[in-house]
Amino acid sequence: MKARTRTLIAAALVLGVAAGPVAAAQAAPAPAPVSAGVTPPVFSAPPKAALLEQAIAGLGARHKDATAALVRVGGTSGSWRGASGVADVRSGRGAIEDARFRAGSVTKTFTAAVVLQLAAEGRLDLDRPVQDYLPGLLPGFEPVKVRELLNYTSGLRSADGPGDTFEDEYAHRFDVVDPRALIANAVVKGPESSPGSRQRYSNIHYTVLGVLIEEVTGTTYEKAVSERITKPLGLSRTSFPSRTQNRIPGPHHHGYQAVKRADGSSSLVDVTEWNSSSNWAAGDLISTTADLERFTVALFGGKVVPKPQLEEMFTVPDVPDAESGEHAVQTAGMKEFVLPDGTVAYGKTGSRHGFSTVIGGTRDLSRTLVYSVNSTDAKGRDTNRVTNGIVAAAFAR
Repeated sequence: MKARTRTLIAAALVLGVAAGPVAAAQAAPAPAPVSAGVTPPVFSAPPKAALLEQAIAGLGARHKDATAALVRVGGTSGSWRGASGVADVRSGRGAIEDARFRAGSVTKTFTAAVVLQLAAEGRLDLDRPVQDYLPGLLPGFEPVKVRELLNYTSGLRSADGPGDTFEDEYAHRFDVVDPRALIANAVVKGPESSPGSRQRYSNIHYTVLGVLIEEVTGTTYEKAVSERITKPLGLSRTSFPSRTQNRIPGPHHHGYQAVKRADGSSSLVDVTEWNSSSNWAAGDLISTTADLERFTVALFGGKVVPKPQLEEMFTVPDVPDAESGEHAVQTAGMKEFVLPDGTVAYGKTGSRHGFSTVIGGTRDLSRTLVYSVNSTDAKGRDTNRVTNGIVAAAFAR
């Protein structure tokens, strides 16, 4: 496999953030030394509280990049929690530590976990074409293996959305979208490439997997995830919105998108209420940092997916990325990240307008990170100083 030089979010070395108070933070003492002959943990010292406090300081209505942040750093090396900013820019109410938020594409990790559970039970074969399970869904396509949907190498093209700009999407934010209609829209374009030859990250792969889960389990996608993951793990604040639900239930932070005015200044548009049916099994999860931390630890620890199938989540296919031409980085439901110092971590990012999310950590669970940042340009291509600062601080040695 080609050498990899990816970093854990571009410019993760940047720590230049404004100073200011932190709503809540705590650090744990350093763990005991590792015994001789035992593989040492990737991280043996506790998280650097001062750097983490600095990374989320000064957030609020006037901050350029984010209005609030919730962060949980954990692992065998120690833990830290922090909250900063405001839940609502109009009232100025402070950040809520157990606030719910839209987790975006972190949903894919849950979807992949269910598919891998079904594979472990012998109800799915990862090397069998999805057309065998869903006849007629991909007419005119070569056989697409279930594994190729999991790792984004199916060759499917993305479905069309309402437009290419935030304004286009905002105008259609309450549209109710059927997942099979999205698949049909993508399929009519024909394949982009032969299955298994290139990796193209997009929601469509996981939309098909959502339909596959329903077909194999005989129940709804939402119920399958609930019965297999959220209920067994006690993720009581994690949920999926109904097809017509636009609001986030329970205590939550408002999300905002910065929009340029004619004079060059920016204003914040509240994007909290939004119908997420177009994202479905690829991105409509609602959760909390505590629930996602519990899920991450259980997943990496082999308590969600049996270890033989769990390897799929830590395996990058040996193919190029369709956009960059560089080696692929996506796995089944997660992504491989290489830190600037060479440390390898795995996890998943998620973004919805107003909400940026990350789950992940080192495979040995000596360091984990979960955050929800109310980014004012969550889907933008520009580097976000707040999220980059959190990542750099969380994995600092």
